[in-house]
Amino acid sequence: MSRTIELITKNCGKIDPCNVDEYVKYDGFKGLKKALSMKPLEIVEEVKKSKLMGRGGAAYPTGVKWEQAYYVDGDTKYVVCNADEGEPGTFKDKVILDKDPLRLIEGMTIAAYILGSKKGYIYIRGEYAQSQKIVNEAIENTKKKGYLGKSILGMDFEFDIEVLTGAGGYVVGENSALIESSEGKAGRPRIKPPYIKICGLYKKPTLVNNVETFAAISYIVSNGGEKYRSYGTEYSGGTKLICLSGNVKNRGVFEVPFGITLREIIYDIGGGIPDNNNLKFVQMGGSSGACISTEMLDIPLCYNEFKNAGISIGSGAILVVDDSICTLEFLKHIYEFFLHESCGKCTPCREGNKQILRILDKFMRGEAKLEDYKNFEKVIETMKYASFCGLGKSAPTALKSCLKIFKNEFDEHIERKCKVGSCFTNKEEM
Repeated sequence: MSRTIELITKNCGKIDPCNVDEYVKYDGFKGLKKALSMKPLEIVEEVKKSKLMGRGGAAYPTGVKWEQAYYVDGDTKYVVCNADEGEPGTFKDKVILDKDPLRLIEGMTIAAYILGSKKGYIYIRGEYAQSQKIVNEAIENTKKKGYLGKSILGMDFEFDIEVLTGAGGYVVGENSALIESSEGKAGRPRIKPPYIKICGLYKKPTLVNNVETFAAISYIVSNGGEKYRSYGTEYSGGTKLICLSGNVKNRGVFEVPFGITLREIIYDIGGGIPDNNNLKFVQMGGSSGACISTEMLDIPLCYNEFKNAGISIGSGAILVVDDSICTLEFLKHIYEFFLHESCGKCTPCREGNKQILRILDKFMRGEAKLEDYKNFEKVIETMKYASFCGLGKSAPTALKSCLKIFKNEFDEHIERKCKVGSCFTNKEEM
């Protein structure tokens, strides 16, 4: 565990998550107090210096995003936290929501001060019922102590936060779909432009960031952007919450500095692969992320390094898969999920996931032919370029990467061979 670090998780499990006095004792609201003595653009500059990228998966520079939001004209602006954490294998935001919601509230309040916003919303996924209760209690306690509501810390500044929730649709994790759901509509992505920063919630300028992104703001403002950046790399400042799961001994959420390698994460922090099995591949960023081979374990965790390697950090989910798992069966579960969660608005996503499952099933029954590789390619390209939103565009990523790494395993299934023994209706024919 030597490479783990605690910047935004230092309070988790150590204080009462809803106790404002206890939070203040551990430097809570120190960032807000400092921010209120600064000019809005001075705060933005510190965020830009920190090299903080959006932690929800898109990795857009937070300081640039906030600067753009600052310059958008509008008497009414909203600050929205996307806590609709629905990516499989991702559970980092829940740690903040359950164990240190006051840090999230502080980060949102600083953002509101910059934008001149009086109202914020935290959209928490429907399955996180307990998190909703905790965050609501934290909000009420913060109001009572004067860090939220009217005349915050005795200044001419007011800001209130409300918790919203939905029915648990995966697609609502997309920011424009989240805005639609927040307005009481079906959670389906909007046509862009206009963009959310100009025409967002109730057609007003809206800033949307992830839980982890807001949680980092207090430290950055308190200690300076350069200090935060120093924990990471030249292109990726600070730390990242990772969700380590799958065939690894130590599973859970860990805060790590950028620059650490996947090998260090899996073997030093994760304790390696159990049951004397061998590592087969790692899926990075959740079900919509690429599967990467063992040859790429020494790439530093860095947005720029990963981009150059053709992969994405995404949400920070790291799913470890050992050689006891059939790649095709693994993919089948992914595309069953995507088929279920597609909103059905666009044909490429709705029908594309269905076709991927149909072709996978042919391979797993030993009925596939060489021409099915071309069928895969057609579906992948169509979904990537013609899908309406990020769900459909990114859904084929896992399949595309596995076809590249494990082409021989697909070939074996055409010959009715499955080394793991999990495929084919008639197992005696393997």
